[in-house]
Amino acid sequence: MQDKPDLAALIASRICHDLISPIGAIGNGVELLAMDGGTQRPEMALISESVSNANARIRFFRISFGAATGDQRIARSEVMSVLTDLTRGGRVSYAWTSVADLPRREVRLAFLLLQCVETALAYGGKVAVVRDDMGWTIQAEAARLRIDSALWEVLTEPRAPADIGAGQVHFALVPEELARQGRRLVTSIGETSIRLTF
Repeated sequence: MQDKPDLAALIASRICHDLISPIGAIGNGVELLAMDGGTQRPEMALISESVSNANARIRFFRISFGAATGDQRIARSEVMSVLTDLTRGGRVSYAWTSVADLPRREVRLAFLLLQCVETALAYGGKVAVVRDDMGWTIQAEAARLRIDSALWEVLTEPRAPADIGAGQVHFALVPEELARQGRRLVTSIGETSIRLTF
């Protein structure tokens, strides 16, 4: 019997796909206006920055929430491009170390976990992601963390109670993706650091 399609992932893929073109067109329009006017006015810079941020977020969400089959691959260069655009002007910076070509499902899980880490890095911080022969390690460092224990329990104890809203949906998706990949997550949370391995 064939597995049921992941409708939520297909919906996410469709939304991201349909939004990326008009946002790209707005970005192109802003560039043309800037070329025509010579000097860039503050409002044009704000629009340009917002379009770039929206574009990066949609690409990030497409990998995190979109459909991914078991044999799909993603290039490290694409991952780096998404993370570089995502952090431009942001409070969180990323360092990514991996082989050149990665299974899309693994990157999806890593991106879901990066969103969990982002939730804790409300005041900014640095995140290092390493994929080597031992597996994946995500190490986050910050002067101050904001940890909601109930949410973090959901990652390793799927039956743990938590009031999960739209802004925390990535916490609920991690256990499903771990089970789908046959992986186990180990979490270590300190006062100023988070370490996740899978």
